[in-house]
Amino acid sequence: QVQLVESGGGLVQPGGSLRLSCAASGRIVSINVMGWYRQAPGKQRELVATMSSSGSANYSDPVKGRFTISRDNAKKMVHLQMNSLKPEDTAVYYCNADVRTSVFNLRTSDAWGQGTLVTVSS
Repeated sequence: QVQLVESGGGLVQPGGSLRLSCAASGRIVSINVMGWYRQAPGKQRELVATMSSSGSANYSDPVKGRFTISRDNAKKMVHLQMNSLKPEDTAVYYCNADVRTSVFNLRTSDAWGQGTLVTVSS
């Protein structure tokens, strides 16, 4: 089993910053892509940012230039630095990882964290 645990959510005023972190643990051989998704009330879950194991990053248009994703492969962690936050960034943020759990094959599986709430409000 693979566990992803997020931390760092909370309440912040518009224009403020937050840093989310996600730690992966369990039966992990390797992790391909790690990333962040979010789900606002009444909306579908959407991509925020992802990063490959080699460090290639991908961002959704709404967060480009404001959010920065980073990884620590040795610690099996991914972070999301969120700056210039807007009320529309309010959502539950989920950590995601594409994980290989067996040394006998190359199959990977999708793991999700429980989510951390980010509220941007004055």
